[in-house]
Amino acid sequence: MKRTAAVAAMLALALSACGEIDQAKAGAAVERGDDAAYKGAPGDMNVAKGWTPGSKDAWNKQVRERGQLQNEYNRISAR
Repeated sequence: MKRTAAVAAMLALALSACGEIDQAKAGAAVERGDDAAYKGAPGDMNVAKGWTPGSKDAWNKQVRERGQLQNEYNRISAR
């Protein structure tokens, strides 16, 4: 009897993993804008220095600078 209950519990657990939620329906509740990333979030207090929200050129410059900070060739040669 215990074995049957254990097998039934394992079967129920295995079948519960098959019930995937439709992601299109789950994401519909969250309203996301289609604004470009360089426009920034309204009222964001964590804006990097040298970047003006809405300026695509300033955004590209900031991304390039952040990329160079992660460039191993530049990090090693600076020492």
